[in-house]
Amino acid sequence: MSDPMNGAESLVRTLVAGGVEVCFTNPGTSEMHFVAALDRVEGMACALFLFEGGATGAADGYARMADKPASTLLHLGPGLANGLANLHNARRARSMMVNIVGEHATYHRSYDAPLTSDIEALAGTVSAWTRPGPSAAEIGRDGAAAIAASRTAPGGIATLILPADTAWEPGGGIAPVPVIPDRARAADMAVRQAAEALASGEPALLFLGDRAVRGEGKRIAARIAAKTGARLMAMQANARIDRGAGSVPIERLPYPIDQAIAALAPYRRVILVGATRPVGFFAYPGKPSVLTHEQAETLTLATPEEDQIEALERLAEAVGAPATVEMPIPPRPTLPDSGPLADDAIGPVLGALIPEGAVICDESLTTGRNFFAATHGAAPHSWLQLSGGAIGVGIPLATGAAIAARDRKVVNLQADGSALYTAQALWTQARERLDVVTLIWSNRAYAILRGELANVGARNPGPKALGMLSLDDPPVDWVSLARGYGVEARRVETLPAFIDVFRHALARPGPFLIEVAL
Repeated sequence: MSDPMNGAESLVRTLVAGGVEVCFTNPGTSEMHFVAALDRVEGMACALFLFEGGATGAADGYARMADKPASTLLHLGPGLANGLANLHNARRARSMMVNIVGEHATYHRSYDAPLTSDIEALAGTVSAWTRPGPSAAEIGRDGAAAIAASRTAPGGIATLILPADTAWEPGGGIAPVPVIPDRARAADMAVRQAAEALASGEPALLFLGDRAVRGEGKRIAARIAAKTGARLMAMQANARIDRGAGSVPIERLPYPIDQAIAALAPYRRVILVGATRPVGFFAYPGKPSVLTHEQAETLTLATPEEDQIEALERLAEAVGAPATVEMPIPPRPTLPDSGPLADDAIGPVLGALIPEGAVICDESLTTGRNFFAATHGAAPHSWLQLSGGAIGVGIPLATGAAIAARDRKVVNLQADGSALYTAQALWTQARERLDVVTLIWSNRAYAILRGELANVGARNPGPKALGMLSLDDPPVDWVSLARGYGVEARRVETLPAFIDVFRHALARPGPFLIEVAL
């Protein structure tokens, strides 16, 4: 006679039955019954991370590519706290995630053991749904509710707290996932007002985000633009954009505030489609928080919670947009054959060599600001960005994306300073034998902050200030670091060497890191 199903197994089996197929984890003592259940239950793959920020960042990357949630498994409040920065990024990306956080046994909490903390308060800062799970008999139902909450538009983090005794006591079996509502329909008035704005004769902008920057959304927006003369622009940071040859080329709102203000200055009608209002990333002395022109009217066609594709179709019909438009096909860049290894040479190399179907995970920050223009004509690919501004997501994001899309090459465009936050995820890439090429832009500095010194009006920085933005004393040896985690690596210092090694890395399976000396 088999042992009865405990709460942990009830939860795992419910997750698997609800379509959750991967658990990104860094477990501890309170989660051991869940770990044992993962071993007993078929259908749930497990990916171990050496730091919780790697696990949460990977769950984000997985969701962006799989369009469904994975699970995390984190150890108590401190483990959750270690993962919070990348949970913040996942929240901003509206990534679906079932976040399982272990907790002390219910009767043990009152003794204030060293790892006791307010897990609900921590989880509430990043979660769309949070629930303690004090009952083993009900934990399956709690897990099913978490799946539904994570998948409810626009997608979000559902955090379920799992006390140790809930995990080990007899469970209540597998629970069905509640019905997940469809995305809401945008209001007819919103479509009518957008159509009127486009017919006003004033310069108009369709400002796109969320599902509107995927393939179908951009195609419909291009039809509307062809009819009305409106321009298209994507938000500065997007969870995923489908790009490359055959796709509608679209630029993002620039990050530097003066460039962003200049980019938006011509428009008097700004129509948001799955996007949030364009505001400054930070406040700067003497500069506005809202980046649109002071005379511009901002309207919302469809929010991230609403069906942006259907709303765009109704708007296209309302303005009499053509059924199709001829897509401009930017040329694929030719490889540069000479010159220094610098930012403006890297973009064309990427544009020429990105393989078809690749997934680009971009945490380039300063180095990669102009990569979009050079890669419009690249082979078709998906582009994932740092969405919440909390650096340290790039390597984990690429790791999760590679697990979600094992048949696609993943290329991580990675600033060196932010890579150091979660470099441990390279070890998971080696362990899982993931097909990821990491390009480290090794300028040995927090280069973005050097520009911000001037932007915020901090004058005449001296050696102490500049020293806090420098990573060259001592320099990080990325080749040795990567090899220490089990990832093959090379350093390149010239443009021809970069092209040769990048080609080699793309042609072979498994993880590979290239330190690009800038």
